[in-house]
Amino acid sequence: MAYKHGIYGREVATSLMPMTQINAGLPVVFGTAPVHLATDRAKANAPVLCYKYAEAVQALGYSDNWQDYTLCEFMYSHFSLFNMAPVVFINVLDADVHKEAVKSQLYELSDEKILNLPASEAVLLETLKISTTGEGGDILAENVDYTAAYNSDGELIVTILKQEISAGASIFLSYDKLNPAAVDYADIIGGVDVSTGAYTGMEVIAQVYPKFGLIPGQILAPGWSHHPAVAAVMVAKSTDLNARFKLIAIADISTAEVKKYTDVAAWKKQNNYVDPHLIACWPKISLGGRQFHFSTQLAGVLCATDAANNDIPYKSPSNESIKGDSAVIDDGSEVILDVETGGYLNSQGIVTAINENGWVSWGNRTTDYPGNTDIKDAFISIRRMFCWLNNTLITTFWSRIDDPMNKRLISTIVDSANIWLNGLTAKQYILGGRVEFREDENTITDLMDGIINFHVYYAPPPPARDIEFVQEYDTNYFKNLFE
Repeated sequence: MAYKHGIYGREVATSLMPMTQINAGLPVVFGTAPVHLATDRAKANAPVLCYKYAEAVQALGYSDNWQDYTLCEFMYSHFSLFNMAPVVFINVLDADVHKEAVKSQLYELSDEKILNLPASEAVLLETLKISTTGEGGDILAENVDYTAAYNSDGELIVTILKQEISAGASIFLSYDKLNPAAVDYADIIGGVDVSTGAYTGMEVIAQVYPKFGLIPGQILAPGWSHHPAVAAVMVAKSTDLNARFKLIAIADISTAEVKKYTDVAAWKKQNNYVDPHLIACWPKISLGGRQFHFSTQLAGVLCATDAANNDIPYKSPSNESIKGDSAVIDDGSEVILDVETGGYLNSQGIVTAINENGWVSWGNRTTDYPGNTDIKDAFISIRRMFCWLNNTLITTFWSRIDDPMNKRLISTIVDSANIWLNGLTAKQYILGGRVEFREDENTITDLMDGIINFHVYYAPPPPARDIEFVQEYDTNYFKNLFE
């Protein structure tokens, strides 16, 4: 060390740490997309982060055929109806796998030398081959002999430029087309390829935080989550993501199988839709004749409610506006629900919708209710607050991992967390909270092994689900007659 003579300065780390800000309700949505319409096609089974509708369309394409392309429903609802962002989309429809070959299909050109293929063909443009003589004949050159592009309705417009081909002539098209029917719920569940280590389906959610630095807040699969196997995996991913994060899963109860509200609870129990991290919804929501899975709209409600409260998920999504004009089942039949019938579904741990001066979501309970009445597991808002607090503490103090275990480290964590909890209390996001480093919870053997335990006490406010006014006839007011 150099010899010193004089006055010098040095710095030490600040004893308090600001808490990290995380997106409490970030939706991660699994499904299928019309990638043949995408201008900058994203890879299948890869997370795609989108802050704008245009970004989602560019990477995944868009079609009004929500039955085949389930991610489009969520795009439309979240960006256009609820105006919420961001969203992480994971498309499992693989253009290299889920496709069908069409060989030497004969078509006749119009008088304008134009051919119009219906949207149902879903042609993969990179595979399109056009000739005038069929299989084995000379192939026309793209942008020289012809152009091919999709219009706004998803129809493929082929325009012949070659002078030698006359109007009304016949041409042969060969191509591969997307086959969304080849995708089943096993593709949504996914797995890990033992030979390549590649992740598919819901396993891909583990890549969201490492890739984007964003912690998922919701996991959804509209159009697929009514499969019990899909819902079970959604729950598994919501409890210990990346070995430390917690979130909620939102699933739909089948409106094809369950057509009466009195049968919903039995279906829920039979298919084991029971977990504190799972929200179950029934029926569907219709707007202008378009059907939305309830999970799609509830995700929008959660994000909109969080956004109105500084991205802190302390308020219940119940009694918040949804974008619908009726509640329906699969065949389009309307379901009439009121406070009484909606209350019955709520009592069975199911979120529904009622029309009370406008359509609103209705229900505060996770699917763990009524079997589990523990307040932290039974109420949606409190379950989400526990997930959010867990994730915030972890990301804030992650930089302190492997620091020397001394009083300065312990004081930094305890003091920083307590100041933060005091701020949440002052703003009434929680009723109160504190963090303690307790001697009885930190054994000598744990401390010797580098393990520290901090005890967090706090109480988010439960939703006021039942407000009653007690009325009594007071005979004392007869005295007013004599005044």
